[in-house]
Amino acid sequence: MSFLWAIIAGLIIGLLAKLVLPGRQPIPLWLTVLLGIVGAVGGNALATAFGVRDTGGIDWIRHVFQIGIAAALISVVTPLWGRRHA
Repeated sequence: MSFLWAIIAGLIIGLLAKLVLPGRQPIPLWLTVLLGIVGAVGGNALATAFGVRDTGGIDWIRHVFQIGIAAALISVVTPLWGRRHA
């Protein structure tokens, strides 16, 4: 079940990251999910390093880290994907 949750979390985080970025990101959904999963793992690691991974209530700081890392990855990968498929 953890694999399924990773895919669902990657989809949500990846789509939120695409919403935060300006303009259009013409990358496929599978790549958005993959970058969202990597962003989630990286955001969790960063939140752990800052000591804010587990807080009372909703872990907003951890989620901001996750979305921020996913957005950074999408902004790096989008031009590379566009050049490859142009």
